[in-house]
Amino acid sequence: MVMKMKPKVFITRQIPENGIKMIEQYYEVEVWRDEKEPPREVLLEKVRDADALVTLLSDKIDREILDNAPRLRIIAQYAVGYDNIDIEEATKRGIYVTNTPDVLTEATADFAWTLLLATARHLVDADKFVRSGEWKVAWHPLMYLGYDVYGKTIGIIGFGRIGQAIARRAKGFNMRILYYSRTRKPEKERELGAEFKPLDELLRESDFVVLAVPLTNETYHMINEERLKLMKPTAILVNIARGKVVDTKALVKALKEGWIAGAGLDVFEEEPYHNEELFKLKNVTLAPHIGSATYGARYAMAELVARNLIAFAKGEVPPTLVNREVLNVRGPGFSR
Repeated sequence: MVMKMKPKVFITRQIPENGIKMIEQYYEVEVWRDEKEPPREVLLEKVRDADALVTLLSDKIDREILDNAPRLRIIAQYAVGYDNIDIEEATKRGIYVTNTPDVLTEATADFAWTLLLATARHLVDADKFVRSGEWKVAWHPLMYLGYDVYGKTIGIIGFGRIGQAIARRAKGFNMRILYYSRTRKPEKERELGAEFKPLDELLRESDFVVLAVPLTNETYHMINEERLKLMKPTAILVNIARGKVVDTKALVKALKEGWIAGAGLDVFEEEPYHNEELFKLKNVTLAPHIGSATYGARYAMAELVARNLIAFAKGEVPPTLVNREVLNVRGPGFSR
């Protein structure tokens, strides 16, 4: 009896074991276990005999990679966003691309609020103040004055799953909720008490602006010098979307010159990121892209990656297929 060979999957980083164990039932698995992403030359080598890939945002899957991957049939992205993958080229070649929406929505919305509150109340700087031994006076009326959140106006740019989850939390703070997106969502407006505003109006009226849009040609540097100047000098910007949605040079200028009061950033134009000018500022809270970093979210992401790969191996359409046009090019499964 001839044993059927399992398809090979290369996983570009160590994801939670629950996902790997599920995948191993259907695939021959190789995991890149270094913390850093595989170097370009390693990725080019590994895709040569890979039937499937599990990728992260830091893995650039472009035409060169796809040219080197004659057997590749599915890319399962361990993230909601997929701007690191050439979707058009993958679709042309009949390569399925999946992502992990929904399962990290609540964790990311929680973290948007973590950044918002920490920035509004100078939490990080206050923590350093206590730890350093600089705290010499027990209490002072002007010590670490921050900005009220309850009852203020929040403007959410991007009103998909994460944007809506941020709005649900804003209701608990009795906030006026404004939003901007490519399309209006009347049903969500009624449900969440949200008001649609053109982008410039939202920026002018909001005390807190939260970015929750995907990175596209239209959103690249959406928040630039001109738009930062529209914001209130007491306003705070929070970015949990993509770093390139914000023009960093313009943001540094805005923070230094007081066009806005502060910023909370979980994402950067390049990652990992270092910017001495930005890092010296006390009115910015910085995090290393950890919006979805909870046990619950990351384990659920691993399970969804596995479910996508398993469905494909069974000849079924993966549950979170991104490029549905690929169905017109090739049916799901490795026997096609």
